[in-house]
Formats: sequence, C-alpha cells, structure tokens
Amino acid sequence: MKRLIALFLIGAFAASCQFISKSPTDVFSVNMDTSISPANDFFDYANGGWVKKTPIPADESSWGIGNIVNEENNERLKTINEEAAEHGGDSIQKKIGDFWMAGMDSSHIEKTGLKYIQPYLESINNIQTIPQFMEMVGRLYVIGIPVLMDMNVAQDDKQSDKYAFRLSQGGLGLPDRDYYFNKDSATVNVRISYAVHIANILKLLGYDSTKTRAEANSIFTFETRLAMFSRELADMRDPNKNYNKMNLVELQKLSTQIRWQPLFTAIGIKNIDSVIVGQPEFFKSLDASLTSTSIQTLKDYLTYHLVNDFSDQLPEKFGREFFSFFKSLSGAKARKPRWKRVIASEQKAMGELLGQLYVRKYFDAASKKRYEQMANEIRDAFKERIQKLTWMSDSTKQKAIVKLEAIRRKIGYPDKWKDFSAMEITNENYLLNMINANRWWTNYEISKLSKPVDREEWFMFPQTYNAYYDPSNNEIVFPAAAFIVPGFKDHDLDDAVMYGYAGASYIGHEITHGFDDQGRLYDAKGNLHNWWSTQDSAAFAQRAAMIVKQFNSYEPLPGYHINGSATQGENIADLGGIEIGIDAFKKSNAYKENKIINGFTPMERFFMGYALSWMYKSRPEALRHQLMTDVHSPAKYRVNGPFSDVNEFYKTYHLKPGDGMFVTDSLRVKIW
Repeated sequence: MKRLIALFLIGAFAASCQFISKSPTDVFSVNMDTSISPANDFFDYANGGWVKKTPIPADESSWGIGNIVNEENNERLKTINEEAAEHGGDSIQKKIGDFWMAGMDSSHIEKTGLKYIQPYLESINNIQTIPQFMEMVGRLYVIGIPVLMDMNVAQDDKQSDKYAFRLSQGGLGLPDRDYYFNKDSATVNVRISYAVHIANILKLLGYDSTKTRAEANSIFTFETRLAMFSRELADMRDPNKNYNKMNLVELQKLSTQIRWQPLFTAIGIKNIDSVIVGQPEFFKSLDASLTSTSIQTLKDYLTYHLVNDFSDQLPEKFGREFFSFFKSLSGAKARKPRWKRVIASEQKAMGELLGQLYVRKYFDAASKKRYEQMANEIRDAFKERIQKLTWMSDSTKQKAIVKLEAIRRKIGYPDKWKDFSAMEITNENYLLNMINANRWWTNYEISKLSKPVDREEWFMFPQTYNAYYDPSNNEIVFPAAAFIVPGFKDHDLDDAVMYGYAGASYIGHEITHGFDDQGRLYDAKGNLHNWWSTQDSAAFAQRAAMIVKQFNSYEPLPGYHINGSATQGENIADLGGIEIGIDAFKKSNAYKENKIINGFTPMERFFMGYALSWMYKSRPEALRHQLMTDVHSPAKYRVNGPFSDVNEFYKTYHLKPGDGMFVTDSLRVKIW
C-alpha cells in the first residue's frame, strides 16, 4: 500500500489555498525552496516553500497533497449526499440520503442517547463467567467492535483459492504494544491520558466517580497483559511466522479458558474445521490473562470499548471526550466538523456505494486509458531489469517473470459492484445505521467461508487517494482518485511529471511490492510458497539488510529513529518504483524530445513529480505515532532516502562527495 503517510487524511480546506500554480504547466515553482540545493536535501528543495508557508489546519494531525485531494473529494461527496437527501432517486441515492440525514440530525442523536446500545450494555452487565464474557466478545464483533483479539475472513495464504478464518493478536485501546512499555516522556504522557480517558468515559456512563480511576487502571492493567504477549511491529511482517493453521481441537488446547465453538456460533460461523492463528503465544497467554482478571474488570473493559468505538455516533459529550484523548496521539487542535465526521463514517459503512455515484459524476475515462498504458510500460521495464540482474539465477528469474506477467491490474473502479440492498439504512438514527452497517459487513465477510474466492472484489473505493498490492490475488489496484493532482486536469500534466508522480510513486511502487521482503514470498497464483533458490534468497536478504540499515540511521524526531525492519517493504517498493519508473520514462516521447518546460528538463520534472507525491508535513505527535506504529517511513525520507540510492539522480543533479544526498557507490542500495 502506497499512501499511508499520515494518521488521518481527511481535513480542512483552508491550507490548500497554498497549492496554486502560476500556469497550467507550472506544477512546481510555488512549492519550491530554491535556497536549498537539490543535492543537499531534495525534499526541502522541491517542497520546502510549501512546507514553510502552509499551516496544518487545527483539526488535522498532518497535512499534504493527499489531504488536499481528499478535501476536494470530501466536497464532492458532500454534494452527492446533499443531493441524495434533498431529491432522493434510485435505491443507492436513498440509502446515501438517509444515512446523511440521520448523521446530520444532532438533536435526534442527543435525544436518543444510548438507546441503541443499551441492550448490549445490559448484556455486558449480566456477565458472570468467562464463557459468558467470550460470547459477548462474539456479539460485539458482529456489530463492529473488536475486543480481546482480532478476527477476520481472508484468503488462505497457502491456498489462495479458498477463504479462511483468521485469529490475530489485538484487544488494545492504544495504537500499538509499544505504547504500553516505552519509557520516553511523550509515551508515558499518552498512557496517563489514556487512563484518564477511560475513567471519563465510565463517568459519563454513570459509574461512581470515586471509583472510576481504579476501574480504569484495572482495564489498563488487563490491556497491558495483552500487550505483553503481542508481537512487535517488525515481527508482524513475516507471513510464514504469522501463519499457523490448526484445527479446532488444537485451537482449544491453545486457550483452554475460551470455548471457541460458542464464540464462533455467536459470530455466525457454522461448520468451521480450521483457523489460521497469527500469533499462538498471544492466544496461549489469554488463559492467564482472563483468569487473573476480575469479571467486573472484564465487563468494564467491554463497556468502555463499546461506548468509545461508537463515541462519534453517540451524544456529543462522548465524542468530545474521545477527541480530548485523541489529541495526545495526533496533535490536532480542533475536532472536525460534523459533516466531515459523517462522511468518514459513511465511507466505512458503504464507501463503495458512494463510489458508484462518484464515478458517475467525476471519473475521467481518458485517465483510465492513460494509466493502463503506463502500467504496461512500467511492468515491461521491470521485466527487463529482472533479466539483467547479476545477483539472481536464471531459474529464479524465469519464475519472477512468470509472476510479474501474471499481475492483474485494476484501475479506476470495480467491474462488478457489491450489492448493498440488504443493508438496513434509514433516516431514523445515526448509531443504528452504523450498527446495521457493521452487522451487514460481518455477515458479508462470514458468508465468504462457504463461497469461492471472488478475485474481482476491490478493497478500496474509487474516491480513495491510495493504492495497494494484494499478494493473495497477485494484483495491483488503483482507485480513480489515485492519480489526481489538485488544481489540475489530468490532460494538463505532461508525461514527465506523471511518470514520477503516478508511474514511480504509484504504479512502480505497487508492482515492486510483489517482490519486496513480504511479496516475494508469494508465487504467481498468490500462494505463500518459496519459489526462490537458497542462494537467491540469501542475495536478496543481503541487499534488503542494506536498506534496513540505511533507514535505521534516519532520526525524524530527537530520540525517534525510523524502524528500518518494519518499514523495509515500503522502502524497497519506493526504491524499486523509482528505478523502473525511470526506465519506462526513458522510452517515452516526453523523455526523448528533451523539452524544457518552466526551466526543468524532463528528468528533473520526473524527480520533482515524485517528490510532489510526498508533499506532507506532520505535527510532532503524529510523526511520533507514525514512527511507532506505521510500516511507512515519514514523507521526507520516502524522497531523500531512495533518491540517494538512484544513480540517475546523481547524474541529473551532479551530486559529488560532500553533498547532503551523496552516498558512496558501494553503500547505495541496489535490489531490483
């Protein structure tokens, strides 16, 4: 996945006024800081002017080009919602209009209060045993509240033509296990704020105010036990170690305190004979975690998460309380307006349904053709690079090319849309709509267990500014919004810019994911299968270790380094995307004509286009959160890091020893 740079991508439009071009073809000059040498710090050279003069909106944790695109799309989605609410129309528009009206009716939300989760709160209060607790875990999962563990349906890594039920570590209220243990002052303060937040939620529910702090501390202690047996971020990247298939007898031996069959029944799963357990040690630890925790604390734990997860659909006092804690993670100064929060919830509930109307109104079919062609050219460039590799044997090269040529490309929007007709959405109540939508999604996912794998399904929406590579399907997916440059029509942007902005940063990046440290472990059919020779695997690991070391050395915040192991897949994909993007671009007419536009050569525009795709800035809290929890490096290092390894960059900007971006040739990372 390419675009997970910031914590939260949807935000205020105020800062986007800084992104204005001087002419239809002048994409860059307004954003540059020409006092910086491109040989010393290319990110600041290309984007530094924008970074200096653009404030992060108060309701945002970070801000950048993706936010600006998403803000434009938010306005479009708002229009779609308002038109649907006012005029109605077909069944799609009615659902969208009803969801919007219910979400915007704040007075009715205040009036109904806890009505639609009250039955769940009462059931939690009646729990007296661990089996009853576990049954409630299943009931909450059905309505979209994941507690104690993560559960989902996905393709079996080793049998990609079948769906499997997966169990993974989870149950934490903080974003990652390290938040429970790191000793730096910022993380300690987050822990303190979290305990206060739990207590405040319990107070809002009417708990005895003299006891809520002790109850909150007990919940935190329980979550700390869960975190203690959770794997670290980098360890979650090994698909083989996180694949442990077992039958129900083996699963029952792993966690004897959990009656698994009643839990599965509560979820709606029937006739299941096996599961894939991601982290067996976590599930083995649950016995002690559950038996050493009082039933009252387990009940309080469920109550807190149920209310907290639905806080934005509940009366304002709950949403305000969540945001007061959320600020410690994001650094945002203000809460987003209701209409943006409703759209965010609507995207979660039925984003693909919104996407149908979005495509009807806003998608440019000519762009689809342009990037389909670019994807073919970049794939061909990658094939040539594989053929020329000196560190890979011919037999592994042949298998790599088979996999490369089998990669499916999805651009724009699905050929087949999901059928949302059974999702119960009315204008009665916002919270009820979210509960119904979450229940629909659970049933939709669980129903896959009895069906053939649907390889036509999309896991992003057309209006999403993002992209992904799916190893189980061996496919790259680019939603319609992925190629937007704000302020420009697609036809105004020359190929040099777009080979960098879209070709390298998107298409090349996602193709390379099929051959990064994780993706390379899957074969052409999407099965987790070692198709590499021992020698070739060792050669790849040696090169990957270099990029891990390179990124470990970067320190975006004092005391906070990039986790080179956790981010290596994205860093490999960035570097590979740039290299094959350059190769494909060099065969284009735009490169061969060597036309100077606004003072930039074609290759300069390529590098500037790539840097434009990472034009972001973050608050310290958000950057710290990213460094602790995200497998993506911060934006600046996704530009300067790979560029310092690319020979064409040295040639274009005449780098020499002593320049800030210069790295000795023997230390430059060369993988694909």
